[in-house]
Amino acid sequence: MPRFLLVITGFCLSMLSYAGAAEPINIGALLPMTGSVAAFGQMAWDGINTARQIEPEALGRPIEIKLADTKSEKVDSANAVSRLIEKEKVIAIIGELISGNTIAASDHAERSKIPMVSPTATNPLVNQGKNFVFRVCFTDPEQGRVAAKLALDHLHAKTVAIIYDISQDYCVGLKTFFQREFTKGGGKVLSETVYKMGDRDFTPQLSRIKTLKPDIIYAPIYYTECALIAKQAREMGLNAPILAGDGVQAPELIKLGGKAVEGLYFTAHFHVDTINTPLGKKFYELFKKQVGKELDSYTAQSADAYFIILDAIKRSGSTDPIKIRDAISSTRDFEGLTGKITIQPNGNAIKPMVVNKVQDGKFVYVTTIMP
Repeated sequence: MPRFLLVITGFCLSMLSYAGAAEPINIGALLPMTGSVAAFGQMAWDGINTARQIEPEALGRPIEIKLADTKSEKVDSANAVSRLIEKEKVIAIIGELISGNTIAASDHAERSKIPMVSPTATNPLVNQGKNFVFRVCFTDPEQGRVAAKLALDHLHAKTVAIIYDISQDYCVGLKTFFQREFTKGGGKVLSETVYKMGDRDFTPQLSRIKTLKPDIIYAPIYYTECALIAKQAREMGLNAPILAGDGVQAPELIKLGGKAVEGLYFTAHFHVDTINTPLGKKFYELFKKQVGKELDSYTAQSADAYFIILDAIKRSGSTDPIKIRDAISSTRDFEGLTGKITIQPNGNAIKPMVVNKVQDGKFVYVTTIMP
């Protein structure tokens, strides 16, 4: 065959191959990969990538994940979601992880009619009044109620001192719901002490708390500050048990806090000991083999957000964001990593809540509580 015919034949075959290749489906991952809660972002990214290996396509088309770093900031979250929608042309978004950043990003997703599924944003304002914003986690009113019950019934606390980050929607909201339920149950709040993210010296706040002699300290905050507060409290002889929320479940809590965080209880989304679904077991084995880290809450929740979106795409038989949104809202008893998940009309999830504690340098499962 003449050389020019070989060239033309090769060109035609490559064009046919290109034409036959399915166009990818773009899904956004809106995550804090840098900044104050970067550990959450990395854990979530591990979960999304592992989930994609298990389900790499939908409707005969490959899934492509477009990552946008929110830098753990509200303004950057709003800018990042805009880039995902306008530049990357995503049809759905996983994220963000913390409530304030999710709230900042959700308005643009709502206006653009792009479904957004947060793995772990618990503040009620995240999806209040919105039709395209969902979550696969519990909300802070539920978390506050469980935490108050844990404080009263398990820790036998009659008094509490609360310390929280006044600059974070999550911290302010969870503090309010815990306080309401704790006082309703007969407990007394001795003090509310505040700080702002970025603070590293908490001795003035802790000195005041020490004089009050509370039965427990409630800290609805994130892992870095919780570790520092625990260390500084123990160093000054303040040994009241610490109770926290889901924002502390990162390995960095134990790395930074060491022995000071031993015995700390916290409400959480997940513990590896609670895996009981076929998908969960499959994911765990793959994650253990390829990533080699302990499977954590943010990894599991982000994988569930991915699987929920993929399930909605398949059930709707479409890549139309509005049809995907409708399918997400009709999710019932989906068997994810973290248990059965049902999405309510308001975008919230019905699912179990876990209580964990730090013991011997590890996160240990305590119990599961249904909402």
